[in-house]
Amino acid sequence: MELSLLAVILGFVLDLIVGDPHWLYHPIRLVGHLISGLEKLLRSIFPKTEQGELIAGGFLLVLTAGITTAVAWGLLLAAGLVHPYLRFALEVIMCYWVLATKSLKTETMKVYDALKEGDLKKARFAVSMVVGRDTEVLDDIGVTKAAVETVAENASDGVIAPLLFLMIGGAPLGFFYKAVNTMDSMVGYKNDKYLYFGRAAAKFDDVLNYIPARLSGMLMCGAAAFCGMDSKNAWRIYRRDRYNHSSPNSAHTEATAAGAMHIQLAGNAYYFGKLYEKPTLGDPDRPVEYEDIPRVNRLLYATAILSLVVFGLVKGIVLWLI
Repeated sequence: MELSLLAVILGFVLDLIVGDPHWLYHPIRLVGHLISGLEKLLRSIFPKTEQGELIAGGFLLVLTAGITTAVAWGLLLAAGLVHPYLRFALEVIMCYWVLATKSLKTETMKVYDALKEGDLKKARFAVSMVVGRDTEVLDDIGVTKAAVETVAENASDGVIAPLLFLMIGGAPLGFFYKAVNTMDSMVGYKNDKYLYFGRAAAKFDDVLNYIPARLSGMLMCGAAAFCGMDSKNAWRIYRRDRYNHSSPNSAHTEATAAGAMHIQLAGNAYYFGKLYEKPTLGDPDRPVEYEDIPRVNRLLYATAILSLVVFGLVKGIVLWLI
């Protein structure tokens, strides 16, 4: 088996076993520090006009993605000069850093545990760690929906999309994707501060996720069958509701999960004290319940494993043909 493919597989397994322990400093946080530092620098250089902020945001995108990818590539090159197996071991770890399957489950199961204990305040705090919306006014069902939605949505950009980029270009391309996705999560807001400065990052993130989001939705439809869920209804809702979001990519897996579990997700939500009217995803065939959090995590794992198998087979065939 080609070593880069094996590195992705082992990194995937390592992520499922270890996740992201809080005591261990995650290298993606360095990307966040880089973005914050470059933002301050670029804002001090370029004029505070619409055009100036657009240009500054473009430089942020190029510099962040370029530096992150170059560092990842350079580290692997240096490790390879020492010994090929050191390079392989480093790439396994780097692939593990790019993926976030277990961390999604771990953080949302904290919400589930708090809800089961009847501690709504603790559940609100736990879900506030993984969603961007205001959580102070959410009731127990609102908290549950928020947790389910974040697993469903992040199944694509937190797991399937980075896995696809790792399969295509190894750890450097995986870090390239994570750099852009991290920029989008930090500056890709449509508010007064980031409407122009964050536009380049947001638009490029949309481009990078265009194919992965659609693959993720389709793979999740297939994975639903392995979880004892309704894959036929998942496909129906996916086709009907996948564009019920302001982002061209965000609703694909969320709509699929709603269909697979026969629940309704999304709808209006508060962000930074302002109510945003959003369309719903899925049909309210039954009420949302606490158990939907472990259910959607089972769907996440099934989708991730199916994606690994499909992407791995495709890459294996391509390598064999070459």
